[in-house]
Amino acid sequence: MKMKTSALLRLGFLAAALLAGTGAARAAEDLGAVRSRMEKRIGSVNALKDRGAAGENNRGLLEGRGALGGADQQVVNDENSDRRKVYAALGAQTGASADEVGRKRAAQLADLARPGHWVQTAGGEWRRK
Repeated sequence: MKMKTSALLRLGFLAAALLAGTGAARAAEDLGAVRSRMEKRIGSVNALKDRGAAGENNRGLLEGRGALGGADQQVVNDENSDRRKVYAALGAQTGASADEVGRKRAAQLADLARPGHWVQTAGGEWRRK
């Protein structure tokens, strides 16, 4: 869990650092809030993955593995909203699309996944790690 958390935090810090370096103080401030929300949510995200209720798809987003209750679905929605913001910011800084950033992040998340967690291959197949 610590490895996954630190990897997620590094992504948030990288995005904030990139934006801060360009003089986009407002965007960096917004990404700081995103990072904070993601840090607070990581326990809930990991709990969903531990239960097999959610997995990491091939676009770098958290995806429910079947019907989720309201609170669980809200965690997925909130996490994906924040991930999309980070991916868009990184894409703007690197010249890549947010989709490209998300797909690269998906590969990282799949590598970091714990045994038993669901991950989606680049080809769209779901597998337990």
